[in-house]
This record gives sequence, structure tokens and C-alpha cells, in this order.
Amino acid sequence: MQNLLDVILPVFLVIGFGYVVSWRGLFSESAVEGVMRFAQNFAVPVLLARSIARLDLHAGYDAGLMLSFYIGAFASFGIGLLGARYLFNRPATDCVAIGFCCLFSNSLLLGIPITERAYGTAALTGNFAIISIHSPMLYTIGITMMEAVRSRGSANSLPQVALKALAGVLRTPLVLGILCGFVIQALAALGLDLPKPIWSAMDMMAAAALPAALFGLGGVLFRYRPEGDVQPIVMVTLCSLVVHPGIAYLLARYAFHLDTAGLRSAVMTAAMAPGVNAYLFANMYGVAKRVSASSVLVATAVSVLTIWIWLAILP
Repeated sequence: MQNLLDVILPVFLVIGFGYVVSWRGLFSESAVEGVMRFAQNFAVPVLLARSIARLDLHAGYDAGLMLSFYIGAFASFGIGLLGARYLFNRPATDCVAIGFCCLFSNSLLLGIPITERAYGTAALTGNFAIISIHSPMLYTIGITMMEAVRSRGSANSLPQVALKALAGVLRTPLVLGILCGFVIQALAALGLDLPKPIWSAMDMMAAAALPAALFGLGGVLFRYRPEGDVQPIVMVTLCSLVVHPGIAYLLARYAFHLDTAGLRSAVMTAAMAPGVNAYLFANMYGVAKRVSASSVLVATAVSVLTIWIWLAILP
């Protein structure tokens, strides 16, 4: 119960505050857009750049950690994809979008603050290692699969689609922030560290990133009220909150024998609800939008309890 009160509820209260003020009309849709634009395009990329720049590459990029998380993610994706097709008889494009919901956990806006509140800032090394390839890899795979389905698997177009998808992903602010972090780290290795005033400015921006993003996330979630499609939404919620972290836990603990820090990072990052990017992906193609939007909202609400359970299971 103490974890629920001290670790989880403060994060979701900030999200809930953003939701309530948007619901009551105290914060306009354009204002929510402004907050999210500030967070996603500026503050969060600075947070990522600063964190990646200070990341211990040897400790962070553990093969067992990455495999535990991503095997779980792709298993969840496969279940969502096949379930949408064979259980709910959805079109192929819908299946990819629903599978992407099962694949894309909110590793940054939820995973970072909850892990930090539960285990401290020093526990975030594994989280940031996972995040550093999360969006670039998953978006590239998701876009490539969607385009393959839309073109009915034309082999000639797939390499071009994959390269185009990767080029597009590499231009997004979050990925640029990650790349800047690696550049800063490489410069530091050559003895060319950033001046202290720049680090201080980055610290100030980073401090604003997560509170602003969580508050804005509440406003964004208000738009995506659940409607219909109950069974696919339940499937996405179970894949995101039970299957993905469950596989990550079993692999991290029993297959790769990760230390406590690695186990926590793998499981807590996997245990997060789908991020809003899962809906944006569906919206980009105009498929399964209702399932994706509702799944983000429902799974985020249910994750208050499931995260509590995972915190109780973890050492």
C-alpha cells in the first residue's frame, strides 16, 4: 500500500490534474497542445540528451536487459497482431495498429518517473538504455510492417520503405535528443566536455520535462474517451500490463540472471501502459483509431493497480 501512495499516486495525480482541468474547460485544447509541444519537442529531448550523455554505456547496454525487454515487447506485438486478426477478424492494417499498441509502452513519461520514485535516480541507467533505441526501432518496424501490408508485401518496395521510415524517425525531436546525448558523451571521451552553464541550463530544462509532459498527457487522454471495441481493448491492456512485463520478468530473472537494478529496469519499463504515440501511429494511417485511443486511456488507468503489483513482486 505504501508503494501505491508514495510512488504511483503522485505520478497519476499529475496526469489526473491535467485530465480534470481539460474536462472542466479550465485548460483549452490549444493550451494542451502547447504544453505537449514544449515537453515533447524541447524539454524531453533535453532530458534525454543529458541522461544519455551521462549514461554508463558498459553498465547500461546489457544484452540480457535489452533482450528481456524487447523479446517481451515483440511477443506482445505478435499476440496483439494475431489476436486482432483471428479472434476479432480485423482488417490487416487494423491488426498492425493494434499490435503496435501492444508493442509501444510508455517507457519515458511513465516508466522514468515511477522507477525514479520507487528506486532512486541511480536506478534509471537501464531505463535510459532501453529508451535510447525504443522509438527509433519500434517506429521503423511499425511503419515498415504497415506499408508492407498496404502494398501487400511487395518485396521491391520494402527496403525503400524501411529506409524512408528510419530517415523520418531520425528527424523526430526525441531521437535527435538521444543522438545529441551520444555526441556529447563522445566529445567528453575526447576531453571536450560542455561548459558548466550549458549543463546547468540543461538541468533546468530537464527538471521541467516530466511534470509538464505528465500534465499535458492528462489533457491529451481526455480526448480519447473509451468507446466500443471492448474485447480488443481488453486484449491490448492485458498484453501491455501483464504479458510484456511477465515475459521480461521471467527472462531477466531466470534466463539472463540480471542483477536487481537490471531486473527492475526491464520489468518496470515493460509494465507501462501504451504511450500516446501508439494512438498517433494509428491516426497517421487512419486505422483502428478508436481501439488505439481507448486502449491508451483504459490501460493507463488500470496500470495504477498493475504497477503496484509489479512493484510488490520485484525485489
